[in-house]
Amino acid sequence: MEVYTESIKTTSYKKALYLSYFTVGYNVLEGLVSVLAGIVSGSIALVGFGLDSFVESFSGGVMVWRFRKAGLLSDKEHERREVVAIKFVAYSFFLFGSYVLYESVKTLYLVEIPNPSLLGIIIAIISIIVMPTLYYQKKKVGKSLGSSSLVADSKQTLACMFLSIALLAGLGLNYLYSIWWADPIVGLFIGAFLFKEGYSTLKEEKVCSC
Repeated sequence: MEVYTESIKTTSYKKALYLSYFTVGYNVLEGLVSVLAGIVSGSIALVGFGLDSFVESFSGGVMVWRFRKAGLLSDKEHERREVVAIKFVAYSFFLFGSYVLYESVKTLYLVEIPNPSLLGIIIAIISIIVMPTLYYQKKKVGKSLGSSSLVADSKQTLACMFLSIALLAGLGLNYLYSIWWADPIVGLFIGAFLFKEGYSTLKEEKVCSC
């Protein structure tokens, strides 16, 4: 019975690792395309979304590190490494959040009208499709392992879906109705979200606190 239980646990660890690898790969790709598309179109909301994706990829990298080393490190070593990772992730949120808020305010004040971005709309739609499934799988595996960090990471994935919906709204209004200010307004929302995540991460002392 113990051998069977251990086999199931090992399988769950592997699944958690694969989900984390996918999270890192997807977010790096999403971040690169979003930032490039945002720079080309002048969309601060799209750039901010891409920067958030980079922080998410780092958070996913922490999960990769944790589950790849499952059973090989002591609890004390796990805790020591996670403290360092938590601070790095939190300060990254603050750094990117400051940039996005500044650019959003500047865009509104100087009336810097961004160009419509069809590529950005496609990115947002893909994210809205992918994130719910990834959230469900992470939450399911996290609960089966009793891993609070993976469950927390799943909540961050869910938050990304809502961020994608906000991005789609801003880009869609600009693309369809030329409501240019919707883009920097969504940028303000994304900047505030980044600050909230940074604060929550430090306060809760967890990577990807929501």
